[in-house]
Amino acid sequence: MKPLTAVLLLLFIAICVATAEGSKCKCSRKGPKIRFSAVQKLEIKPKYPHCKEKMIIITMQSRFRGGQQYCLHPKLQSTKRLVKWYTIWKEKRRVYEE
Repeated sequence: MKPLTAVLLLLFIAICVATAEGSKCKCSRKGPKIRFSAVQKLEIKPKYPHCKEKMIIITMQSRFRGGQQYCLHPKLQSTKRLVKWYTIWKEKRRVYEE
């Protein structure tokens, strides 16, 4: 096999594996215990074709490394409470900044 053909074949396989890996729904039913005060950012991403649920991704504050990210399952009661708290907290913070 020619070297160029081998390189292109390996590149194609790598892209296929990366696409398959990225197509999984990343939110699990169990996750770490979240302290509301440690939440730095909350993102709600819409449903994707490979995931039946919307994804709720939080970034936690960390002193030692960049913010640790977790994906929370949107149907859990604890996640619903966290989203409600975060929206209220963000609204209060926005009012104080104005």
